[in-house]
Amino acid sequence: LQWLRNPGPQHEKRTLFGDMVCFLFITPLATVSGWLCLRGAVDHLHFSSRLEAVGLIALTVALFTIYLFWTLVSFRYHCRLYQKWRRNNQQVMLLIPKSAPIPSTQQSLLGLQPLKRSSKETIV
Repeated sequence: LQWLRNPGPQHEKRTLFGDMVCFLFITPLATVSGWLCLRGAVDHLHFSSRLEAVGLIALTVALFTIYLFWTLVSFRYHCRLYQKWRRNNQQVMLLIPKSAPIPSTQQSLLGLQPLKRSSKETIV
């Protein structure tokens, strides 16, 4: 989500936004166009116009091939930008639980003073 809010330089923001808008616009357009072409091909087959039906089927195949190619290239481009952004914008947080006691061997490794124990306490 951080990357979507701030993907990097200005041209990368424009490219990401433009590709999202194109994807949202072209996907329904390609779907409807493909459906209409196939519907027209079926109608032409019923009226013995095989050449026009083959042409509409070829147009549908070309349309979806170009759409899938554009989607794949665009997706791979933005995945690479994301990987580059992720390498350069890492945030590491160290969370130490408050209630976890530190064993004396780890205290000495960390340079901490060992805790004084009363005679009633036992090490488990």
